[in-house]
Amino acid sequence: MGMNRELGNQMFRGGKLGAKEILKFIKIEHTLFSLPFVLIGYIIAYNQFMDDLPVSVLGWLRIDLVWILIAAVGARGLAMTLNRIIDRDIDASNPRTASRGLASGSMSMNTAWTLSTIFLCMLLFGAWQLNEVALMMAWLPVLVFVIYPYTKRYTWLCHLWLGLCLGLAPAGAWVAVAADVHGWAAITGMHDGYTDLLWYPTIFFISLGVMFWITVFDINYARMDIESDRANGIHSFPAKFSEETTTRTSVQLTLMWFACFAISNPMDGFWFLGAAGLMAILNIAVIIGREKFADFQTTLFRVSMLTGWILLVAIMLMEPDKGLMLD
Repeated sequence: MGMNRELGNQMFRGGKLGAKEILKFIKIEHTLFSLPFVLIGYIIAYNQFMDDLPVSVLGWLRIDLVWILIAAVGARGLAMTLNRIIDRDIDASNPRTASRGLASGSMSMNTAWTLSTIFLCMLLFGAWQLNEVALMMAWLPVLVFVIYPYTKRYTWLCHLWLGLCLGLAPAGAWVAVAADVHGWAAITGMHDGYTDLLWYPTIFFISLGVMFWITVFDINYARMDIESDRANGIHSFPAKFSEETTTRTSVQLTLMWFACFAISNPMDGFWFLGAAGLMAILNIAVIIGREKFADFQTTLFRVSMLTGWILLVAIMLMEPDKGLMLD
């Protein structure tokens, strides 16, 4: 066992890299953004189709959730690793990111490609364990991940594309369950003798809301790199527009993600709507009052990250007609 562990450590070293450095390389803490919405998509699908799913004594805690989480972690790791590989020259030219593994040379390209292969295999394995539709659609997030790093070279809409990357999280988890029951009709809406878009409006507007939510966070995250982006031809929103425009647009987009979550209406009662409204107010307050915070970026990260978890708690308070939920 000791020899295998050492060989594994050597395989992942470009310089002297261990597990801690690799987790830092893929910014594992950012998984906290996508994970709650993966779970939200899964729970919405379970509540929507539970009458047609095999009965489980644990309610929505089914084996499918394990495969969804494996696929989600693989997708998240793949997205970050591809971003690091494609953006390594940009990272090297930015003082804030010059110390990153590939940019500084502390991680080799071989290691980065090995990591991306492992994460891709996790995504494909999880999708394969779920159903044919999930496996056959696994190409879509991979394509979106590959395109994202190039968008910032051409347009400030790159922030929306990043939002799309994470917006696929609840949609993917929903499809993983829905396709167990309806196959390809879960996506196409073409059933025997009739048409029914099962993903509209709920999961559509949840995913759209996630896209706008992440867009707001990324626009404000890019405030740290305004000078570097302008010098290196990176088309971030703050580098293109004024501080006032950035703040105003961030508030407008926050109102848009709140509207999307409100329209999605995933549950009866006030819990989800109230949670979305509360977190929208907190996000806007942080953005408008950013100069009052000693560390605006850390505050923004925490409030933005907390948004998904608060919404998840609200969803878990829902008690469907059947199945186990929180009382």
